[in-house]
Amino acid sequence: MTLPVIPLVDIREGGAALLCRSHRAGAERLLVAGKRKMSAPVVTLFDGRSSRWAARTDNPYRAEIAELAAGMPRGIWFMNFCYEWGCTTAVAEAESGGMSMRRTLDWPFDGLGRELIVAHQTGAAGEFYNITWPGFAGLITGMAPGRFSLAINQAPLRLKRGWPVAAGWLWDRVQVGRSRALPPAHLARRVFETCTDYTAAVRMIRETPIALPALFSLAGTRPGEGCVIEHLGVETRIHAAPEAVANDWLSGDLTGHPRGKENATRRARIRDAAASPLAWLAAPILNADTRMAAEMDAGAGTLMLRGYEKDGAATELFVL
Repeated sequence: MTLPVIPLVDIREGGAALLCRSHRAGAERLLVAGKRKMSAPVVTLFDGRSSRWAARTDNPYRAEIAELAAGMPRGIWFMNFCYEWGCTTAVAEAESGGMSMRRTLDWPFDGLGRELIVAHQTGAAGEFYNITWPGFAGLITGMAPGRFSLAINQAPLRLKRGWPVAAGWLWDRVQVGRSRALPPAHLARRVFETCTDYTAAVRMIRETPIALPALFSLAGTRPGEGCVIEHLGVETRIHAAPEAVANDWLSGDLTGHPRGKENATRRARIRDAAASPLAWLAAPILNADTRMAAEMDAGAGTLMLRGYEKDGAATELFVL
């Protein structure tokens, strides 16, 4: 059977709203899947809270998300402020002589692999490619040719001793509600829009507070331009490439409940795999929860991407 092709959509004029209008059916399918996964009452509750939080903090993408949400079923606001995935990411020297980023995203959320889109976007600093979904205004994985590649991994859950994981998740939502800082995915988009090179991207991430801890991986265009940044909200720690990260801290003195499964094994496998394209894509990096796998080289301007669902590959291989 022929698998679906991941579309490349030019939204340099029109933005995320254009993407949502042109792929509305996909956005609606993702909302249905989200309500099935998280439950409709939870999505409805946090949709309203997300909208009010964006207004209270004067989020720079608030008007764009409001345009996305107009005329759509409830859930768009929550989808734009919800971070529940696991990831495995590595930064190392590429065969091209520049820097390569390897990346998977894991979340047992049906449809994320099938609905993948590569959005061609632009900002003051230049053009970039955002691996995304219709209805989503942020950025969690992207590549700007000639500048850098960037990906976000979810950081460990802030879980106090004796707390169940669900309580930790709710506590994180409370902490976000008290913050006025950017969500990680919105900082990532701002980096692509405004940073002209790898050095500027590292500086902006390290100097910008965020609402929720996150792990940022960056790969530039020249040997040595690569790192993982542990962002705790205000404080940051930087780990130079070659490096890999899953959903646990690299710094041994930081605490929290790791997200995802087999973090240490995933990190070691993706870091030590052969340099040939996608040779690293094997278990446990590739697993039943994997919904996307990508390899990017900003210096060469190349991007390889495939969507997955729980039963395996869900799209053809996308090559830019």
